[in-house]
Amino acid sequence: MSEGPEARDWQGNPVQCEGCRHQDLLARGGCQPRRACVNDRYARRIDRFFSLNPDLAPEYLHHPYFEVCAVASTHANRFVLKELMDHPDETVRACVALRLPQALLIKMRNDRDREVRIRVAAALTTSRLSLMMHDPDYYVRVIVARRAHRSVLAQMIDDSESEVRLEVARRLDEKILPAMTLDADARVRAIVASRIAQGLLPRLREDADWRVRLEVGRRIAPEFLSEMANDEDEMVAQLVANRLSVDLTEDHGDGLTQGSEMAEGS
Repeated sequence: MSEGPEARDWQGNPVQCEGCRHQDLLARGGCQPRRACVNDRYARRIDRFFSLNPDLAPEYLHHPYFEVCAVASTHANRFVLKELMDHPDETVRACVALRLPQALLIKMRNDRDREVRIRVAAALTTSRLSLMMHDPDYYVRVIVARRAHRSVLAQMIDDSESEVRLEVARRLDEKILPAMTLDADARVRAIVASRIAQGLLPRLREDADWRVRLEVGRRIAPEFLSEMANDEDEMVAQLVANRLSVDLTEDHGDGLTQGSEMAEGS
């Protein structure tokens, strides 16, 4: 069953089955006008054609229309895709990046288009990602910070983009995390406060940002809570007050229990 708008090729001309090199496929259901056609400009119809005829995909890897090349690359054997790594269209290169073997994919890490490099960073094995930690595009570096082995994250704690440092702070080894307590972005410091060893929290209890102090108030040892009781932020002060009241109740409860035990013993 045909569907959608009229069939036109990539140059805007009406698609004609007459004269098509794949006329024999029409009778066998290997193609269908306005549904599965390699000559149509719509990617969905091109994709249906190659889904029905994957063996024909290699023949179209150098078609003048980039959509045909891109879709054909998703159906062709991945070991023939090397020839498309330098294709002039970034859409084709992005599709190729999703299917290349790792040994070839690493060669695309310096592609001129950010979208291609994003695909590369998303597909590379973690052991190879460190080679992209200084990519000029911040989002590529965000992906690296999310996926790279934790052992290399220390090299990204001074990244110029806070979104990258946020990802680093979420995954960095706790032994190295104190190095980020003075980060310029309060969101980063708040993550640090949520993960840092409890004994190091006092250094953050006077942080300029309430979000950081809130995290400190949640986790800091009870003996430091009284120093935060008058925090200028209402939410922080309330959190601290709640924790202090719980500690006080527990202390009184222990006293009552001990008193009862002494009375029973007498």
